[in-house]
Amino acid sequence: MDIATISGLVLALTVIVVALIMDGGSPGELFAHPSAIILIFGGSLGATIITSPLSVVFKLPKYIMQAFTTRKFDAKTTIELLTKLADKARREGLLSLEDDSKKITDKFLQKGISMVVDGIDPEQVSAIMETTVAQMRARHKQGIGFFTAAGAFAPTFGIIGTVMGLISVLKQLDNPGALGEAIAAAFLATLWGLLSANLIFLPIAGKLKVKDEEEARDRYMQLEGILAIQAGENPRVVRDKLSAYLAPADLSGEGAAKGADKKAVPAKADKAKA
Repeated sequence: MDIATISGLVLALTVIVVALIMDGGSPGELFAHPSAIILIFGGSLGATIITSPLSVVFKLPKYIMQAFTTRKFDAKTTIELLTKLADKARREGLLSLEDDSKKITDKFLQKGISMVVDGIDPEQVSAIMETTVAQMRARHKQGIGFFTAAGAFAPTFGIIGTVMGLISVLKQLDNPGALGEAIAAAFLATLWGLLSANLIFLPIAGKLKVKDEEEARDRYMQLEGILAIQAGENPRVVRDKLSAYLAPADLSGEGAAKGADKKAVPAKADKAKA
């Protein structure tokens, strides 16, 4: 599970409930008029569905799960794998990677290494893989756009609900005792419109956008490694080039490992001389 998404949602809900209690209200008041909730969520989603392809609508559960789950990608492990493949390709040739490519579980990386083994021109490899990334981002953009649009519609439907409620208020002017509750019910629709937009729809869109950027970055890192292997670059150069995609905190650990390797080399050399 994505701890950041869950923590942010829990924190926001807690703050809203605490503020409501401090103002003399109760959490139950938010659900006192279910018609407002039905109008906001039903109207917002209905209007958004009009603007979206049906295929995107069927993928809504998938998009929501992506916002609440952590994507599994180990950049360090991928860099180590590409470095080993670069070393093997330089020593034994690109054809020696055929068996290794079949063992790769990442379909994107496997596809790239397979094309390299097949001797496809580097420009074509780059073009095909970049198109793959572009199409992936286009699919992600559909989900991001859906929740962004829903976040834009929700406040408007909140206002619609408030106007509908005020119409009901005007019909009860001859009953002053009921006006207070009727006005509160009317403004509850505006509250739910703002809450749903800024606590559900727009945050999910933002999280999906972040995950899209992270996956695109990882794919471009893999692509750079694939092209470096095909070009026959030095494995150490490949490692350094791909390590640029890591955060400074991750690089510090890698730097310590490199330092240990450098210390081990002279020791082996001394043994050889002896």
